[in-house]
Amino acid sequence: MSYLLYGNPGSGSTIAELALAEIGAKYEVRDVDLNRNAQRDAEYAALNPQRKLPALITPAGETLTESAAILLVLDERHPNARLLPPAGSPERAQALRWLLFAAAELYPIVEIIDYPERFTPDAAAAPGVRTRAGELWRTRLGVVEQAIAGSPWLLASGFCIVDAYLAVVTRWCGVPAEWRREHLPKVEALAAGVRARESLAAVWRRNLGTR
Repeated sequence: MSYLLYGNPGSGSTIAELALAEIGAKYEVRDVDLNRNAQRDAEYAALNPQRKLPALITPAGETLTESAAILLVLDERHPNARLLPPAGSPERAQALRWLLFAAAELYPIVEIIDYPERFTPDAAAAPGVRTRAGELWRTRLGVVEQAIAGSPWLLASGFCIVDAYLAVVTRWCGVPAEWRREHLPKVEALAAGVRARESLAAVWRRNLGTR
């Protein structure tokens, strides 16, 4: 049996697909066409009531949503892949810290930038909401920049799947590459490391090209 991943190239499903590739698991990707808002169809909503990507069906038939939860479950069920540092270690504590930062402090801003009208009853205020969210996005990317302790990885101890999570989300929201290179050199080195990692390179290219 294999995993079934519902996703779309470059979306949040990229994070889960990178984890599956790192594990070496068998999986199929089923495309959810965002161009026609297929994530809002009743069929997909039955899997994920939030109508967001990704959704992962495990070999046992379980449905998982939320990228951070998917990574934690995959780490638990495929310990030999070492997606995260060992339980109880200081390195794992820091990996979990920044995994949850990405999930709680970065990821939600993406929706505000992409759909500011959802966050204000005043349509005329939507551009201002987007602008403010963009400012917060850059500020929080700066927090990630300061947290990177390895070269190029988040942790000095080496690669973990949080590197892939951060690499993906920092490609979003239309931040120009020139700005990232100037202000986020460690983030850019981390993303380049993920992009070049042998186990992940093909998945990265299919989802994000050369970003």
